[in-house]
Amino acid sequence: MCRVLAYIGPGIPLESLLIKPENSLINQSLDPELHPNLQLAGWGFGLWSAHLLKPEEPLLYHRPMAAFHDDNAPGIIPSLQASTMLAHVRAAAYDARNVLADENCHPFSFKGTPWIIAQNGALPHWRLLQRELLPLCKDDFLRQMKGTTDTEFFYVLLLSLLEGDSDDAVQTAFEKLLDAVLQAMRKLDLVALTKLKIALVSTDQIIGVNYGAGHKGETAPEGDWKELRKAGPDTDDYALSMLLEPMYLLMGKNFEDYADSYKVDASPEGEATSAIFASEPLTEDGSDWLHIRFGEMVSLRRDGGKISKTITKLDV
Repeated sequence: MCRVLAYIGPGIPLESLLIKPENSLINQSLDPELHPNLQLAGWGFGLWSAHLLKPEEPLLYHRPMAAFHDDNAPGIIPSLQASTMLAHVRAAAYDARNVLADENCHPFSFKGTPWIIAQNGALPHWRLLQRELLPLCKDDFLRQMKGTTDTEFFYVLLLSLLEGDSDDAVQTAFEKLLDAVLQAMRKLDLVALTKLKIALVSTDQIIGVNYGAGHKGETAPEGDWKELRKAGPDTDDYALSMLLEPMYLLMGKNFEDYADSYKVDASPEGEATSAIFASEPLTEDGSDWLHIRFGEMVSLRRDGGKISKTITKLDV
């Protein structure tokens, strides 16, 4: 599976997010603890910082190789800091059809939108589904599509359905998108498990979405993901467990004081100054991480140095 890590908070050295922690995103690509496969198909990050010459624009970095093998990272990352960041390591099947290229590395960023996107998921049969979905896509975004991944096409479709940048507008776009995908799957007889675990990020804001559909296209599949995981890789139950697993959220204070870990000081609701949204809990204990359950969307905003959090149930 791919890995996603998003951060908002005070400006901190980027290496505190990507290199120094024992369970850093780069280390996860080599030594995954909770999942069976290495992530060898590329990686990347996007960040905003007041110290950049263009602080209103994301600085993007992509490399089509395993993150742990990226010899540029140790030279570049220690020179950067971020107050908003989205990073991703890409997993892809060992298949000649999976193209390793900069254009296929997350996060994706288009002109004409404040949002960048990365996901741990898959939109099966997306090339064939385009027959039904392309009429929903706006030319301005289709023209910017460069790669060959389902995530970039998903990004085009989402932006095309988005009517504003409010939480309500974003939620409505996600709901419309899944509905359109499922209608196309049924029409073309291509219904399949669809896992969409997404981080949509702009300056001082993270939208995290955990949704999709089961093997028969059901949007409320049932099961205990931990029990289903025991079936082992390459089984339907295991795939369903990956769909139903939560995404993870850590909020608190003084993250900048824990440069070699993902720890924070616990704080009451409304007093957190930092937030991390991730595809797995990144501290050894894991008990401080909130669960963004299947079918939920979380909105995190940083305003006046404090983080606000809203969790809603998607209507799909």
